[in-house]
Amino acid sequence: MATQRARRDPEQQDDERPGLGRFGTRALEVGENLVYAGIALFLVVSAFLLLIVAGKTTWGMVDDFSQTPVLELLDVLLLVFIVVELLFAVRTTVERRELIAEPFLLVGIIASIKEIVVLSVEAASALGKGPAFDDRITEIAVLGVLVVLLGATAWLLRRKEREPDEGQIPPD
Repeated sequence: MATQRARRDPEQQDDERPGLGRFGTRALEVGENLVYAGIALFLVVSAFLLLIVAGKTTWGMVDDFSQTPVLELLDVLLLVFIVVELLFAVRTTVERRELIAEPFLLVGIIASIKEIVVLSVEAASALGKGPAFDDRITEIAVLGVLVVLLGATAWLLRRKEREPDEGQIPPD
């Protein structure tokens, strides 16, 4: 009897729960959806606000031809990419009802590259200043290794997703 229940579809097991169990599960599901909707709303608003900041920064580049506004613009646009990837992660989590690691790996890669760009400019301005320059170069090296590791992890995840599940016979 117990093995028959374990083999049944989880959807059918929901129907066998007592009334209060089904109500509690449904209430938690609604609460979860509301939280995800709130997160998604904040991410969308943040992305639009960051795009406005990017537009303002671009407009400011008309008067200032230094590298500072270009670096600020790149910084803001990379933040937009991070926010959009997080929004994708929330949407995928809601659709599939499972947490997917790949968007978070991409966020880590983008954030690391963003810091590498910023630190590169700072290192160029600290050239010949001894410890300050050495610190920037060390941070860039650590972030570079992190990008490689996160990229390898994303690649391994994609490769794993293409493999058949354990116990299944691969198609010919």
